[in-house]
Amino acid sequence: MLSNSLNIHLISFIGLVVFFFNGISHAAADQTPASPAPVSMAPEAISQAAQDHVTALTNEANGTFTISAPSLDNRLRLPQCPEPLTADIPNQGSLSGTVSVLVRCEALNWQIYVPVRVQQVLERVVAKAPLPRGTVITGADIAVEQVELRRQRGASFANPEQLIGSKVKRPVRLGEIILASDICLVCRNDAVLIKAGNDGLSIITEGTALSDGSLGEQIRVQNNRSKKVITGVVSAVGEVTVRY
Repeated sequence: MLSNSLNIHLISFIGLVVFFFNGISHAAADQTPASPAPVSMAPEAISQAAQDHVTALTNEANGTFTISAPSLDNRLRLPQCPEPLTADIPNQGSLSGTVSVLVRCEALNWQIYVPVRVQQVLERVVAKAPLPRGTVITGADIAVEQVELRRQRGASFANPEQLIGSKVKRPVRLGEIILASDICLVCRNDAVLIKAGNDGLSIITEGTALSDGSLGEQIRVQNNRSKKVITGVVSAVGEVTVRY
């Protein structure tokens, strides 16, 4: 009986020792520090990389630029890049309007497109008053204003002197940019004076313009007397010069 009692007490003691050490083991496991959460790239840093890239490109262009990148969603989770981000604009066209900039982390092989808003403002000649077809433009008809580039739909002018004396071939409204396609110093079917010759001798005859032309452009004209078609350079309103 005594032996059985000792055995029972021994077994109970061993059980208590096992329970005690198991408790210590679990406590130690519970106190093991958790792995740190991966660090995410700040959305502001991605937007800034896109904006900086566009700014660098506009430094080589004409005009005044306003550049802004939107705030990206704070829920965006991209791993922190261990090296500087790279950026480029695939199929780059005009730096005006909304430009899609591709920002990349080469080390971790992730990329994201960031829309960057670009406003380019240039000095351009505009109409100070409505200009009907056939108007010969004077200095009083035009002014130079700061104009956003996206309002321009063709070749335009920064210097008013380039337009003075030109004839309007399609109506231009008040405040509109005057385009090269809106004017001509000589318009098709206009009666023109043809000045032919060289520095020592000049012959003037009447002709008809067969195409539109601005100052310095070559156009075809027909001599009204001989009916011969020749090529000359627009030298003034209603005037074409032919050099021999």
